[in-house]
Amino acid sequence: MRAGDLNRRITIQRRGAATDAWGSPVPGSENWVEVAEAWASIKTLSGLGAIKADAQASTVKASIRVRWRTDVAAGMRVLHGGTVYDVQAVLPDAAGREHVDLVCEVGR
Repeated sequence: MRAGDLNRRITIQRRGAATDAWGSPVPGSENWVEVAEAWASIKTLSGLGAIKADAQASTVKASIRVRWRTDVAAGMRVLHGGTVYDVQAVLPDAAGREHVDLVCEVGR
């Protein structure tokens, strides 16, 4: 994989419990915890439009490619600029172990 293809700086986050001033988990609260920052390639796959209950709804799918890593799972999210991408699936390059493709949907 060429380094020039990975031209976007992203932040990968997972859900985690909020903590109080002493670092103890606060029951019933969740927030997003940073897992890593990485260089990535982001490609928009499609934009689907549908009319539901007399309102226009749209879904944007994207593929985000990062270098090989094992700490990313479905349910996490990726931040790039002001855009939030919800990770729907993780597709590792098991044979070459060079990259991981994240199938994402743009969050609302």
